[in-house]
Amino acid sequence: MSYGEEDDGGAEVELETMHGRSWPSVTQFSVFLENRVGQLLEVYRAFQGSKVRIVGLTISDSADCSILRLLLSHSEQGREILTNNKHAFAENELLVVELPTGPHSLSDMCVALLRAEINIHYAYPLLVHPHNRAAVAIHVDNMEQSSVVLHNMGFDLLCEADLAS
Repeated sequence: MSYGEEDDGGAEVELETMHGRSWPSVTQFSVFLENRVGQLLEVYRAFQGSKVRIVGLTISDSADCSILRLLLSHSEQGREILTNNKHAFAENELLVVELPTGPHSLSDMCVALLRAEINIHYAYPLLVHPHNRAAVAIHVDNMEQSSVVLHNMGFDLLCEADLAS
C-alpha cells in the first residue's frame, strides 16, 4: 500500500509501507512452552480437526522454557487456534527458499547471501516439499534484499499459498 507525503518542496513523494512489499514471506509463530514432557504434542493436538498443518518446525530449549518455531499451512487460522488454546506466541516473517536439485544448492544459497553481506540468523528445513524439492526457512537481516539476491540467483521463494497445497 502506498501513501503520498509531501517533501520539503511541496511535491508529493510516494512511500511504500510493509503491506505493499513485493517479496514473498511466510509467518513464523514462536510458541513459548514450559520445558516439560508432552508440550509439543499438546500444540500439535490443538491443530487436529482443522485444515492447519505444521509444515516446518524447530525447537530451542533452555533449563526453564522452550521456544517452538512453527510454520503453518494457514497462518490466520493457526493464529486463532494458538490464541484460543492460550499458547503464548510471537510472530515474525521468514523467507522460504526452494532449493534446486543438485549437490551444492544449500551452499549456493549461503554464498549468494554472503556476497550480499546478508546474515542468516537461523534456518531450518520444511517438513513438506510443495514442488517435490527441498525447502528451507530462513530468518535474515534484510528480507527485501535477500529476496532480490536469491531470485536473481535463480532460487524460488515460496509463500503461504505454496505451503497450503
